[in-house]
Amino acid sequence: MVDNTTIVPIAYINNSTSVPPWLNKGDNAWQMIAATLVGLQSVPGLVILYGSIVKKKWAVNSAFMALYAFAAVIICWVTWAYKMSFGKQLLPFWGKAGPALGQDFLLSQSEIPESVHRNHLLLKQMYPMAAMVWYQGMFAAITMILLAGSLLGRMNIRAWMMFVPLWLTFSYTVGAFSLWGGGVLFRWGVLDYSGGYVIHVSSGIAGLTAAYWMQEEDER
Repeated sequence: MVDNTTIVPIAYINNSTSVPPWLNKGDNAWQMIAATLVGLQSVPGLVILYGSIVKKKWAVNSAFMALYAFAAVIICWVTWAYKMSFGKQLLPFWGKAGPALGQDFLLSQSEIPESVHRNHLLLKQMYPMAAMVWYQGMFAAITMILLAGSLLGRMNIRAWMMFVPLWLTFSYTVGAFSLWGGGVLFRWGVLDYSGGYVIHVSSGIAGLTAAYWMQEEDER
């Protein structure tokens, strides 16, 4: 006798464990689309731009500066920098370093732990931490690549490889935690919806400063 019993995988069973009650599929989908659009501005967007606006002898070096910055930032971001920007407080302007790679962490509801200081409310999002980590990682990466635009034709790739993780760790994470992660500027009521301070101002000032010192070195 043939057994016609159908075995349904647990993922397809309609129960409370399949989809968390806090998950909004629309919010999650838009978060990932937005992250992808920002990523495409970086790679291949700025990689092609930087490789095409400099002299031929600097073309490969300039393109690889952007490509390396994108890859290195993502590795540093999930290894320690995300939690320095959006994790528990270490200092009023800095979060505690730590990996953002655990399955339980990435599948939990997205939240910004230190945001409770404003109106006594903890900021939570209707998508998982994995989407938040990737989304914010794209902004960290493009900030680093924007900074690279000030150093095209001025810095070789070996020096850039050391500069990227250092600047991300000691500059970008400070601004991100202070404004977005619940740090001192967040508590003062400073708002930065579109990354004007964390991304554009920080990369612009850092790029101007780095270009100035590179120019000083060239003149010696």
